[in-house]
Amino acid sequence: MKTPKFGRYVIESEIGRGAMGVVYKATDPMLERPIAIKTINIAIDRTDMKSYEARFYQEARAAGGLNHPNIVTVHDIGKSGETAYMAMEYIEGVELRALLGTGTPLGVAQAVSIAAQIAEGLAYAHERGIVHRDVKPANIMVVPNKPVKITDFGIARMRASKDLTQTGAALGSPKYMSPEQVVGRRADHRSDIFSLGIILYEMLTGKAPFGGDSVTELMSQIVNSVPPPPSAIRPEVPELLDCIVAKTLAKPLEERYQGASEVARDLRECERQLAAPGTALASVPQPPQSGAAEVVQPSPVDADAKNVVLAQTRDRTRHGDEQVVRVAELPAIGVSQSFDSLEATQRLASLVGTVTGTNPGADNPMTATQALTDARSLPRRRWRWRDWLLVCVAALLGLAAALAILKG
Repeated sequence: MKTPKFGRYVIESEIGRGAMGVVYKATDPMLERPIAIKTINIAIDRTDMKSYEARFYQEARAAGGLNHPNIVTVHDIGKSGETAYMAMEYIEGVELRALLGTGTPLGVAQAVSIAAQIAEGLAYAHERGIVHRDVKPANIMVVPNKPVKITDFGIARMRASKDLTQTGAALGSPKYMSPEQVVGRRADHRSDIFSLGIILYEMLTGKAPFGGDSVTELMSQIVNSVPPPPSAIRPEVPELLDCIVAKTLAKPLEERYQGASEVARDLRECERQLAAPGTALASVPQPPQSGAAEVVQPSPVDADAKNVVLAQTRDRTRHGDEQVVRVAELPAIGVSQSFDSLEATQRLASLVGTVTGTNPGADNPMTATQALTDARSLPRRRWRWRDWLLVCVAALLGLAAALAILKG
């Protein structure tokens, strides 16, 4: 029986299957090392094949130029028959999807470490102009005592190419899409940050922040709803992580983290605080008991913030909701009346550190001054009627007191 091959690579076994093709474990006979072969096989018309191949090689070359501890290395690209393939480093680990599949949250410290490594890998790629566009647990490999690895750079962009779009085909992973992807806007590096926020939320709580019985309902929640803070579901989660998650899941782009390096910096500071002597969360907390009441649900997002997502060209000035939304009496997270991303940025300034050098592990740690400068550049809330009422009452009381003193 003839041994199956892709180019010079000898196939040993099938590792898994996905929307884009099959992943095999193979051997490189020239270097005598194990590798992973990912086939890229999209059903397209033969008239589109040339355009597809050009896009595939372009994206594969870009992904092959990434050399970072948290990104899977691409060794080679090629074509066998009608199937294009990538030869990548072989990793003996498990997908993050498998760790989250049981619905049990990860340890807080472990979740922070994994998210920080993902953020560092994304920051490296973003600095080189490469956006992943499909950041999800299935594309994250967790290896014991080794760096976390991000896979499939460049694949999502090929899938979303106009030339490859198929009628009725679901592009990307709806559960981890950003609001701008849901409404059909162009995804940039901040879309990857939103997807990372969803993954971090799921690692901390054991459940995704957005859900639904259908893809339509799920996408509606991504655009229209804000989930409760992780600490509302799992009290062990520290306030700093609530703030980080709030800022990663901000609906308007400019209220979100502007760079994955900023996310990594805050997560590393959180990791440092968790590991500090006397910190209650230094040990891995126990998962919540089964049967606990699952009453926490996403609440509606600020109406103006929703309009910002749907109409990217308008000024992103938000107005508060006139009606207070209550979900099991728990605060909402994200761009909402009770906890918006501006507040999250200001609170991060006091929680992350106030002087340069508080985080020795970062090359350029964020200071409180820098964070507050960023916060001041964000859109500000307009005063509500009760704010003006309080000011007027205070002014009248002050005037009355002054008159009383003068008369006395």
